[in-house]
Amino acid sequence: MTGSYTEARICGQIAELELIREDKRNAMSDGLLSEIEAFYASLPGAVRVVILHGRGGHYCSGLDLAEHVSRSAEAGVYHSRNWHRIMDMIQFGGPVTISAMTGAVIGGGLEMATATHVRIAEPSVIFQLPEGRRGIFVGGGATVRVGRILGADRMVEMMLTGRKYDAKEGLRLGLAHYSVGEGEALPLARKLAGKIAANAPMSNYFMVNALSRIGDMSRADGLFTESLAAALVQTTPDAEEGLRAFLEKREPKFR
Repeated sequence: MTGSYTEARICGQIAELELIREDKRNAMSDGLLSEIEAFYASLPGAVRVVILHGRGGHYCSGLDLAEHVSRSAEAGVYHSRNWHRIMDMIQFGGPVTISAMTGAVIGGGLEMATATHVRIAEPSVIFQLPEGRRGIFVGGGATVRVGRILGADRMVEMMLTGRKYDAKEGLRLGLAHYSVGEGEALPLARKLAGKIAANAPMSNYFMVNALSRIGDMSRADGLFTESLAAALVQTTPDAEEGLRAFLEKREPKFR
């Protein structure tokens, strides 16, 4: 399935969404954002993992500033909140999303990447939040998602100076989970997607939906929520199958 800005492929439990706005280094226009939303909203129930990547050597170079020049404060708030809603679809919608990153992972591109669950970076990757150099401010969720990874102090410095981090630095800081060689991000993403898709679906769902929320809670509330999540997951047929498979020394066969 090909749109104006994306190309989607679905094969059983795994889907791929490729950003194809090559002439703009996959900069995030309103049209591209709408196609991402439509993709996640229409995923078949069988899809457990999404692989997100960009064509032309870049993941996403951030907000298309040509669309950002003339926007009122009111429109700006609604635009930012729409980003938040769609990034939440990626993070909490159910399927696991793996980012296979190359080239620019800048501004809104970094905001999108940190809404995904597994991030793989090739040597060409550049992580940057250049909004301070443009006279604007992040609006797609970076204060929460990037800030939780880097910490407020490091994010302040990154934005003030326009500092760039490469793939290995991103790995050390937590912006990436894997640092791989050139041309290796997508093959690794596909390998990991197969592994994750083989997990019990309810276990995946709670890992994606509970852990980051528990991180926002007090210690007592987090522990209570953990108990509820554990109890719910452990009553599923997949939990029974997983334990039986362990005792029988075989691979589990989840739904």
